[in-house]
Order: sequence, then C-alpha cells, then structure tokens
Amino acid sequence: MLRWLYALALLSLLALPALGAAASGADGLGVVAAASEQDAAANWPQWRGPLATGAAPDADPPVTWSEGENLRFKVALAGLGHSTPVIWGQRVVLTAAVSDPATVVARRSGMPGAHDNLPVTHWYRFTVLALDRADGHRLWQQTVRRALPHEGGHSSGSLASASPITDGERVYAFFGSYGLYALDLVDGKVLWQRDLGVMHTKHGHGEGASPALYRNTLVVNWDHEGQSFLIALDARSGKQRWKTLRNEPTSWATPIITVIAGNPQVIVSGTDRVRGYSLETGAQIWQCAGLSANVVASPVAGDGMVFAASSYDTRALLAIRLEGARGDITGSDRVAWTRTQRTPYVPSPLLEQGALYFLRHYQPILSRVIAKTGEEPTGPFRLQGLRNIYASPIAAGGRIYITDREGTTLVLSAGPTPKVLATNHLDDHFSASAAVAGNEIILRGEKSLYCLASDDGPQHASPAGPTP
Repeated sequence: MLRWLYALALLSLLALPALGAAASGADGLGVVAAASEQDAAANWPQWRGPLATGAAPDADPPVTWSEGENLRFKVALAGLGHSTPVIWGQRVVLTAAVSDPATVVARRSGMPGAHDNLPVTHWYRFTVLALDRADGHRLWQQTVRRALPHEGGHSSGSLASASPITDGERVYAFFGSYGLYALDLVDGKVLWQRDLGVMHTKHGHGEGASPALYRNTLVVNWDHEGQSFLIALDARSGKQRWKTLRNEPTSWATPIITVIAGNPQVIVSGTDRVRGYSLETGAQIWQCAGLSANVVASPVAGDGMVFAASSYDTRALLAIRLEGARGDITGSDRVAWTRTQRTPYVPSPLLEQGALYFLRHYQPILSRVIAKTGEEPTGPFRLQGLRNIYASPIAAGGRIYITDREGTTLVLSAGPTPKVLATNHLDDHFSASAAVAGNEIILRGEKSLYCLASDDGPQHASPAGPTP
C-alpha cells in the first residue's frame, strides 16, 4: 500500500472559500477580499478551484489534446512538486522543491513504521515561481528557504505538496515544516513569513495539506504525530489570530471554509472526527465520528451540506447538514446519509450540479450520487484506459476531467450516465490536480508544466533549460 498517497492530495489539497450561492445555498462560501466574486470565478485561485468543490463554472477548456494538439506551451521544470498551480489574471503560480547538486550522508526519518521512504541526500531550495499564462515564460522566481529536510517522505511524494493560494494581491505558499510565506503576486517579493514548527508525519511519509483562505483570514491545519493544531493568521500581516489544539494524528486533508447562517466555519476532516470550528474564534462548533485512519481526501460543501470521505482501512463517506449542527452529531439527524462502498482515499470528491462524484480509493472506478440524498441511480463506472489516480477530478464546460499518474486524462460528460468524450495522453507523470480557467487547462507533471488550450494561438515549445 502506498501511504504517501496522503500527502498528494496535493492534490492533496486547498480550500479557499467557494463563491456565491450556487456553491452552498443562500449563504454561499467566502469571497476573497481583494477581488470580486467575478474575478475569482474567472480564475483558479486554489487547489480545488473557485468554488472549493473541484468545479469551474466559467471555464471551457479543450476536450482533446496531445503533445502536438491544442498545446499552448510546455515548460520544463526543475525540482519536484505535486502541488497544483494557481491561476490569476496572466499569472500561473506554482511551488517546487529543488535539490542542490551536492549530496550529504543519507539520512532516514526514523519514524515508527517507515516504509518505501526516500532518504534525505540533498539540501533543497523551496521555491515559488510565476509564469506568464500566454506563453509560459518566467515572470519571477523566489527561493523562500534553503534547508536540509528532516525526513524524505514516501517515494511517490514530494517536498512541495501543499498547493499555493491567492487572493489576487498576494500568493500564500505553504511548505509545512519549511515555512509559510506571503508573496506579492506581481513581483514575488516576500511580504511576511511564519515558521510553525517541525511536522513529524505518520511513518515519515511527508506533508501535504494546503492552507484555506477566507477574506483576510488564512487557516492552516497541522495534524501530525506530535501536538496537532489548527491556526488562523491575519493574511495581511501573518500575525496569529487564534490557535486551537486538536486531538488528531497525522492527516493530509485540506480544510474548507463555508458560511452557515452568516457565520463562517472551518471544517476539517480527521481520523477521530470531522469537526467544524468558528472562523472568528477557533472554538469547536460540532464534531462527527465515522471516518477511517489516514484521512487524505478533503471535504466539499454545497447547499448547506458538507461531504467528507476516506478509505484507508475502512470505507466511509459522511453527508452532514450544517444548519443546526452543534456538539457531537454522530448518529444524529444532522447526518443526512452515509456510505461504506467505493469511497475515495487520495483524490477528493467533486461536487457538480447537485451530484457528488468520487473515485474508489485511488482506482479508476467512478461513482455518482445525488448529493442531497446519497441515492445512486446509475453506475458505478469503470474508467477504461486509466490506472492509479492521485489527482482529484475537476469539472468545467459540462465535462469531467480525470488524470491518472501515467499521463492519461479521460474527459467525460457530466450527468447521470457519464460518457467518454476523449482519452488524452501526455509524456509525463502526474500527481497534481489540474487547474482550469478560461479556455485553458494547466497540468503539472513531474518534468513539465503543460498549458492546453483550444484556440488558434501560437504553440510554444519548452524554453531552453528547466524552470526554475
């Protein structure tokens, strides 16, 4: 079993607020302070997109592509990162961990149960990079820290697995044990930085949860094998607003922020409980048991409900009504429905047009259920041509996009009976989730960053030498 899968929710992982009533009923989710809802909706400001659900209602990316078709640019990348790029205006921003050439004496994490891990053999430069959306040329590059990692992580992971997040003015880059940084989106200048400590993950498999942002509050979940906590910071200054201790082991799930009855809540999936906290004070509002150990998939919220899932040792999916949820709601009428079949492990669920789509564990079997009721009128659907999947599914243009680790993306029609519209392949390996905006889809591979677009613009080859 590949346990580093967690950190890939790098997939694993991000939750800027979703926008507008379409995402969660009359209350909606948060709006980034520096931009209008329309601005955020036209971009991909976080790991799970403008709605924090995996859907981009305003985007219409291509259906077909290859190394020679609908390729706007392909940029070679130095270093490794399974974080998803963010898109804002003409900028595509991504993070990477770039090893220095010189080696050191190999060191292993020493965590109990460690297996399939990489030893630490190099110092790394933790880097944030902005590219031009039109042709992929470098706009700025900032190395925020150089460090010798205390653990190397799982062999299928990376040291840059948490996705960045942007409010249209600043970009927030989180490297876990190697710091949290706010940079100017225009020129990459570091505005502030915070060191939150050293994270010791289960089996030494690495880190991966991304920050969440609501207006001027930035939230980080720090679940590990030491004292876990949830912390809120002022996004403008980096100063702490509150810190709440958590009785949780390592998890890799990114928090989400949703507004219920006018009050924003931070919702975090965990092994012991799914919990909702007040964004204003950090006080716990509700909790619900029912997930398994090693939670990777992040929850999604819509129409006054939140959907949380896991499947490491047991399969579980909880659908929770948030209105009136107080205290321990395990087994109460606030739990609308549950599921114990074909639930996701690494890829997070997709919420699109009242339906919840999710993959079995990290395998190519897709389920589609009615979000309100949990009913499954059709399916499940075996996704021919795909293998193991770490990237979370996304939706745009009435279509669903699912990319596997071998470089194949299946494009399906959204609806009760998804139909295969195209099977596309690129010459790379992919763990990061896709980002979409306008008529483009950005796919971050282990070697290159691809921009696929169905327009008649110029085709741009990889620049000489890798970036960064």
